[in-house]
Amino acid sequence: MQQRFRRIVAAIALAATATTTVAACGSGDSGDDSGAKTLKLWHYESANSAMGIAWDRAIEIFKAEHPGVEVRFERKAFEQIQQNAGMIINSSEGPDIMEYNKGNATAGLLSSQGLLTDLSGEADKRGWADKLSPSLQTTARYSDKGVMGSGNWFGVPNYGEYVTVYYNKDLFESNGVKVPTTLAEMTAAMDTFVGKGVTPLGVAGAEYPAGQLFYQLALAKADRQFVDNYQLYKNPVDFKADPLKYGAETFADWVKKGYVAKDSASLKAEDMGTAFIGGKTPMIVSGSWWYGRFKAEMKANWDTFLFPGNTLQAGSSGNLWVVPESSKAKSLAYDFIDITLRPEIQDLIGNNGGVPVAGDPAKISDAKDRKLIEDFNTVSKQDGLAFYPDWPVPGYYDVLVGGFQALINGSKSPDQVLDTIAKPYADGVKEITGK
Repeated sequence: MQQRFRRIVAAIALAATATTTVAACGSGDSGDDSGAKTLKLWHYESANSAMGIAWDRAIEIFKAEHPGVEVRFERKAFEQIQQNAGMIINSSEGPDIMEYNKGNATAGLLSSQGLLTDLSGEADKRGWADKLSPSLQTTARYSDKGVMGSGNWFGVPNYGEYVTVYYNKDLFESNGVKVPTTLAEMTAAMDTFVGKGVTPLGVAGAEYPAGQLFYQLALAKADRQFVDNYQLYKNPVDFKADPLKYGAETFADWVKKGYVAKDSASLKAEDMGTAFIGGKTPMIVSGSWWYGRFKAEMKANWDTFLFPGNTLQAGSSGNLWVVPESSKAKSLAYDFIDITLRPEIQDLIGNNGGVPVAGDPAKISDAKDRKLIEDFNTVSKQDGLAFYPDWPVPGYYDVLVGGFQALINGSKSPDQVLDTIAKPYADGVKEITGK
């Protein structure tokens, strides 16, 4: 795992050298693109998702307000952009504006290479900052080293996301379980399910859900200073102390008590999601990105509640609109971003199961949709978005997956898993900060 991590970092460093050289050949400023007649726009949201629906409407509005301008939209695969972004945006075939993943290892990396346009002036002029809470702005702003949370604006989100608890109301009612409001009540609820032969919590060890569950447990004992230390490198992080120690030990205890199935080590997120849809799992801890699908496909009664007792929750802004430095239609790109933050588009996101960053819950017709947004607003307003556990350094996602698979199947103790995930983190922070 460590060798793989080093290869990833080395590859990123090599890409940085190559792409920075190419970027240096560009204009270096926005130039006068007021006469541009084409806007090339890429994103990877499905047509029937909340964002896909809202952005289709934004394109219609953009065309109406920019007669004579052609919008060339292409839907791309997430992996395609994630793996090749540096090369893509330096190509003559690249977009003028695209959706891109937020965080140090993605948008931060490209911004540090000079590949993304500084949007700070537009953010001030157009009032984008006024529509985003401080924790939402964290993922939009990056230092010269590509570390999120300070510096210039290199992306703009228009939707949010967060980890919550989805629960099957029918299974809760048939087993006499009430919705928990504290972690103690949640463990008592899971004990009830286990006592009736039901595994209460669906998890997927082969992908992100296990790492996010660990992080939610750690956040139960965390504060904003820990998040700043872990995500933004404000101070060193001790992996053998709480809250990370508590997260790993509690996770292992949940496996031991039967709250989490040991065979879930090999499951993927899709397996977890389809089991919940099929009414086989009372609860899953996962992201708001599942919401629209559950709403469309679940036959059982279901709902959500915030991870009980936590002030901090895994979550952030959604992905970002970024404008490549090589864009030939920057003014048009800024206009499009602005449209996506208008009330009409924000309400459309909310009414289709998404989480708008500047939405008014009162404008959301469905009670369950409204609750999803109200919970997000609650977390956001108390500065409770704690980002995601794999964000701090490149390649860390795979490190966490391997570590928590081992914890689920019992091949490593919590102490060993913490060792497994601590060294790549420290190496990655040193690569980024030089410290």
